[in-house]
Amino acid sequence: MTQNFEQSDMLKRLPEQFFAKLVARTQEFKQQGHDVINLGQGNPDLPTPDHIIQEVQEAAENPANHKYSPFRGFRYLKEAAANYYKREYGVSLDPETEVAVLFGGKAGLVEISQCLLNPKDTALLPDPGYPDYMSGIAMADADPYFMPLKRENHFLPDYSTIPEETLDAAKLMFLNYPNNPTAVTANKDFYDETVKLAKKHHICVVQDFAYGALGFDDQKPQSFLQSEGAKDIGIEIYTLSKTYNMAGWRVAFAAGNPSVIEALNKIQDHMFVSLFGAVQSAAAKALNSDQSAVRRLVDTYTERRDRFIRMIRDIGWEVDTPEGSFFAWLPVPSNYTSEEFADLLLERAHVVVAPGRGFGKYGDGYVRVGLLESADRLEEAAARIGRLGIF
Repeated sequence: MTQNFEQSDMLKRLPEQFFAKLVARTQEFKQQGHDVINLGQGNPDLPTPDHIIQEVQEAAENPANHKYSPFRGFRYLKEAAANYYKREYGVSLDPETEVAVLFGGKAGLVEISQCLLNPKDTALLPDPGYPDYMSGIAMADADPYFMPLKRENHFLPDYSTIPEETLDAAKLMFLNYPNNPTAVTANKDFYDETVKLAKKHHICVVQDFAYGALGFDDQKPQSFLQSEGAKDIGIEIYTLSKTYNMAGWRVAFAAGNPSVIEALNKIQDHMFVSLFGAVQSAAAKALNSDQSAVRRLVDTYTERRDRFIRMIRDIGWEVDTPEGSFFAWLPVPSNYTSEEFADLLLERAHVVVAPGRGFGKYGDGYVRVGLLESADRLEEAAARIGRLGIF
């Protein structure tokens, strides 16, 4: 007889995947033959640039890449990351001690809690925020403290509202700008304030810079590491998924505080034997090469944003203009919860959006739209919503 083995307490602590139900319902409507416009995901829809694909093809034929890679990644990739930060942000990094190669940004964001938190330690995280920050916190059996992101404060945490004893207890803080899901950016003054706070309370800051290249209206997003003293108290995690449409390649890096970089390298020493060498070669090519493909990508998202937001406003929906990322964060009518409104759009307009409640308590009252369809399809989605006569 087949025996059932009980899961570990750690697995039982893991949060449920809120969006699994949304994915299942989307598939249900597609199977019924409906033309579903799926704006509920954060998966880039455009291909990886040709020069990066060519590099991985050539590198895959090199027998040296058929062996195990160095545990902590090839030096040339870490040098490419350091060169990228120097060129783009004026930030100097030591490739060996201040850069760690990651198996995608999500891996680093989950691992960091396991590296720095003990059971019942406190971690500060944004609400609304990327749900998988909670995954690592749960694995470490630590306690989250949610920092509300409110429109009246430009969706930035208000540090003055956090009790002093909570700040003293906190070991880790997650930030993410350009922000998923609210699509706002943060400026240098905010990061300077963050560095000052973190130094005072001995908090390690982890800035999730997944959308670092995706700023609109000629406004280049600020890197956390550009603030004086940032490397003293934190790291930034940069993924190639969004900048170069390499989501499926699973390659990223962490940059900043040497003790945190060493902790990430140590945990990965026990979990992986680094990335396939051809992927590392392609990642270095992406970081070192001319960035015109990135500029074209930003232009594409800008056109999508502008056409979608214009159409949304034309139907009477009052919304803010996204400042960065490839999302739009839209307030729902006051007589709906975010889940009720998302269900309505799916059932009656066959448009999928992500309910804000899936990103935290303070996400209720909003839905997130991914600008990951063509501009024409985004306008069609807005037109379908308009025909519902809600606004």
